[in-house]
Amino acid sequence: MAITDWPEGERPREKLIQQGVGVLSDAELLAIFLRVGVVGKSAVDLARDLLQQFGSLNGIFSATLAQISQVHGMGESKYCQLQAIFEMSQRALAEQMQSRDVLSSPKQVRDYLMLKLGALPREVFMVMMVDAQNRVLALETLFEGTLTQTSVYPREVVKRALHHNAASVIFAHNHPSGVAEPSKADEVLTQSLKQALALVDIRVLDHFIVAGNSTLSFVERGLL
Repeated sequence: MAITDWPEGERPREKLIQQGVGVLSDAELLAIFLRVGVVGKSAVDLARDLLQQFGSLNGIFSATLAQISQVHGMGESKYCQLQAIFEMSQRALAEQMQSRDVLSSPKQVRDYLMLKLGALPREVFMVMMVDAQNRVLALETLFEGTLTQTSVYPREVVKRALHHNAASVIFAHNHPSGVAEPSKADEVLTQSLKQALALVDIRVLDHFIVAGNSTLSFVERGLL
């Protein structure tokens, strides 16, 4: 059945207008973006197919053109639109963080990091540079691959923090395994970086591990 044949109160666009965007499911939000489905499937059905194949919204946004094109009804045009929406979302969150105290909006920081790191297939280490008013100056990916004390160089972290004249930093890295638990190597690395930055009077505010749609804070866990 086409969405136009649904009761008006159940159609995604009408629900959004009447009740607000927050009440829509992931599939309904995707359906508004897709606009139309394919023969035998509504836009909501197609959205559900995408979510089932890629596991989450983050999974869809992180999929390659070749992967997206494997879903009937999707192609280069939809892929480009998805990437544009994803990038706009990240930039909008980054703009908000740059004008606010990151310590007063921890959820916003988590949401941004999940967008950036949640679905990456490889492990990356990022540093958020923060000024004396706790506003974000920059976010840089400094290292990629398996992270250990020998692969993440404190000297390079200190160098980039000084380059941005940062007063403090927030670390973040992802676990592609999907488990947001710190390893002993993660703990040792964090302490090593904290000691190196303390020599130049730069504080470490937190270290987040991102795994899919979940995050772990070293501060909240009592590890920092």
